[in-house]
Amino acid sequence: MRNAALVLGIIAGSIGMIVGLFGYGWTSLVERQPDVETIFGNFDNPALVRFTSIAAPVLAIAGGAMARVRALWGGILLLISAVLMYQAFSFNTATMFPIVMAGLAGVLAIAAGKPDEPKSHF
Repeated sequence: MRNAALVLGIIAGSIGMIVGLFGYGWTSLVERQPDVETIFGNFDNPALVRFTSIAAPVLAIAGGAMARVRALWGGILLLISAVLMYQAFSFNTATMFPIVMAGLAGVLAIAAGKPDEPKSHF
């Protein structure tokens, strides 16, 4: 389960970086060109989108990388990443894979209470 959390977390973070790049780029474009907002709209909370665009993918990758050694900490980071992505971008076709992968990886990492290795987080 720890290996699955590692792989899913890193993939979720990689896809989340692409989503975050577009989210941060869109909020920057609207800030510089206010006419774009009147035509196409903007996010409800651009500050949250900017923060999440950077923090959520980093948390997913870090949580995935930590899942083998510190499964509880890695799982918590992965779940925080999934919640942040859901709050900022909502659940849609662009975000369904990183949200589901980060959430599943977090659950798998936390569920790995009795690992093959002698160190357990319980």
